[in-house]
Amino acid sequence: MTKKNILFYVFSLIFSLLILSVSSCRKDFSTIPSFGQLEFSRDTVFLDTIFTNIGSATYNLKVYNRGNNDITIPNIALESGTVSNYRLNVDGIPGKDFQNIDILAKDSIFIFVETTVNIASISSPLYTDRILFDTGMNQQDVDLVTLVQDANFIYPGRDPFTLKIDSLRLDGEATTIKGRFLTNNELTFTNIKPTVIYGYAAVSSSNTLTIESGSKVYFHDNSGLIIDKDASLKVNGTLNDKVIFEGDRLENSFGTLPGQWGTIWLRAGSKENEINHAEIKNGIIGILVDSIASSSTPTLTLKNSEIINHSNFGVLARETSIDGQNIVIGNAGEASLACTIGGSYNFTHSTFANYWSNGIRSLPTVLINNFYTYTNANGQEAIETRDLIAANFTNCIIDGNNNIEFFPDYAEGGVFNFKITNSLVKFTDINNALDGVSEVDFDNNNLYENILLNGVTHFRNPSENDFIIGQDSQAINFGNLSGANLVPTDILGIIRTDNPDAGAYQHIDF
Repeated sequence: MTKKNILFYVFSLIFSLLILSVSSCRKDFSTIPSFGQLEFSRDTVFLDTIFTNIGSATYNLKVYNRGNNDITIPNIALESGTVSNYRLNVDGIPGKDFQNIDILAKDSIFIFVETTVNIASISSPLYTDRILFDTGMNQQDVDLVTLVQDANFIYPGRDPFTLKIDSLRLDGEATTIKGRFLTNNELTFTNIKPTVIYGYAAVSSSNTLTIESGSKVYFHDNSGLIIDKDASLKVNGTLNDKVIFEGDRLENSFGTLPGQWGTIWLRAGSKENEINHAEIKNGIIGILVDSIASSSTPTLTLKNSEIINHSNFGVLARETSIDGQNIVIGNAGEASLACTIGGSYNFTHSTFANYWSNGIRSLPTVLINNFYTYTNANGQEAIETRDLIAANFTNCIIDGNNNIEFFPDYAEGGVFNFKITNSLVKFTDINNALDGVSEVDFDNNNLYENILLNGVTHFRNPSENDFIIGQDSQAINFGNLSGANLVPTDILGIIRTDNPDAGAYQHIDF
């Protein structure tokens, strides 16, 4: 093919495409005006709760022409006009007022709705408007409704010249963690307004962050809390006013989505941290406790709390000390509870249950070990041991949807003390791969005393992190009185001193 022929071919192709494009945009059908007989996929579009000045998700409305004629809607507009805080996109065109919108017979169009509202500019937190279709006798409408919450926002700083977001300095070294240290005026979170955190809010040495009962703390993507060396966290929830930690997307579709935010990180040297009556959900790691164990007081005292639906770990502890009572650590992508690199741990009347269904989970519900691995100067993998001073589980449930849900991973050269007492444990070694491993000798009363292997837990709805036990549970009356006397009421405040059930809950009839 000659150069001239090639040019002619290319020109012909471009011209043909241009003609096709123009013809496809022509309105080559006749319509009649809309006559008030539109149908809608819903009569009210409820946009989930949003925070002030934070944009909503996008919601859709479908508009149907059920008739046999092609129609034109003369006008589609927001009732409040251009001052409305709602935004529309009608069949691919953004705006707030639209003219002459066609719908073919037996066909439909999409309308997409978003909003951003400054609560200071409205008289009520319930913000409403209407989409009006046509005018006069043929007018139809669809209501728009959203709830706007005021909040205290904590943002990282930003360089005024480069606009680069500030990163934290920890141990005097620069990091890539976006965030800042809280000021003295920010060290108490109250229940008057929710707190919304962008980046990591850190508590500096010798300071204490106090979170009052009924407070709600929302984290943006890649956000969380950091409690630094010699700092403390006090979460003071109550039975009737829990403290909630979760992601800042309030739409229903995000209610059970894991991995929406980072973690609550109790760094090495943080001290006397206390969390009581809290619900920590939908993060990557619920609590990361990274601190050398104290011989006198636990690094973290954790009571009456639920830590559920995290993409990696519910609680990841590294060479630290935790005292847990009436806690529920639920579904997680790796382990619900990982007590690693030694430390000291005591859990009483707690439920550890992992029914993760978002992928393959390789770790058990509860993992304990006394070592860590690293690559040495020669490029070889090496193991360093640390003493597991104690890992005691009394009147507990350890369960899940894997065969082995408790695994004591021992490395020689370090102390490895643990004991499980009056507890239900799921452990089925199908291939007998662990035969002869002394740490899983369930007849050894020094390690396992009065336990029930693979018992029926009868959780109410484990896939939804509901681990209340029912009337058919073998955990009923399985706890011992010494543990019940230490923790005399369950996580819901029900007295258990007479006939204690194993786990965080006394049973109910479903």
